Amino acid sequence: MTINCKGILVDLSSPKVMGILNVTPNSFFDGGKYKNEIEILAQVEKMLLDGATFIDIGAYSSKPNAEFVSVQEEVSRVVPVVNLILKHFPETIISIDTFRSEVAKASIESGATIINDIAAGNLDDRMFEIIAKYNVAYIMMHMRGNPQTMQTLTDYDDIIKEMLFYFSEKVAEARRFGINDLIIDPGFGFAKTTAQNYEIFQKMELFNMLELPLLVGISRKSMIYKTLGTTIENALNGTTVLNTLALTKGAKILRVHDVKEAMECITLFNKINLQR
Repeated sequence: MTINCKGILVDLSSPKVMGILNVTPNSFFDGGKYKNEIEILAQVEKMLLDGATFIDIGAYSSKPNAEFVSVQEEVSRVVPVVNLILKHFPETIISIDTFRSEVAKASIESGATIINDIAAGNLDDRMFEIIAKYNVAYIMMHMRGNPQTMQTLTDYDDIIKEMLFYFSEKVAEARRFGINDLIIDPGFGFAKTTAQNYEIFQKMELFNMLELPLLVGISRKSMIYKTLGTTIENALNGTTVLNTLALTKGAKILRVHDVKEAMECITLFNKINLQR
């Protein structure tokens, strides 16, 4: 199983890590942490040295009830960071966490090779058009509503069945546009209760029937720290446990704040599989 990132063929037969770089003042864990070029480059270098294959840049927090950010503001946050990273680390495979086609376009033209869309095109009618035009890899996440409304939209009759139908429709639509390199993300915490998150996790191997790479992003989320009765800052151990379990259920990409620990999960997981 491979994805083509504008000429770079990434082999997912061994799972990979996507390191999170938030350049927002209000992200739920690391908002405002990377405020200047030195801090950004230091974090990117650390993630790359720790083993990240992808760096995912977010310039608009998608936490519940996140504050609105204009398209122009999002572009002004993300494009300089893309340029900065590629100037110093030109081989970096950059993903952009956005649901806006204008931000995607500007980022791709600056050198990004993956678009990570929490809305799978539902919040911007031109997103699929842009992805197809520039022929980049595309991550489609499951969500209802938007970051401001999603926590009120958690009523499902059969959440797994509805998610599989959602992805089947989205994949078919993307294929009609000629989009080839697709990745799916169950969207833990997006329009889902804690109980629903764990039901999805329990049955996550069912998403493998879509025959597409599966990305799992549960790093330090409330489904972990609230269940454990701890804090975001102390949720790394719980994150590592769930990342390991995600690998056993078919996850091909772990999207995380803590790259080194996720890579250790993959190393040990691969070691076990090689012994079989």
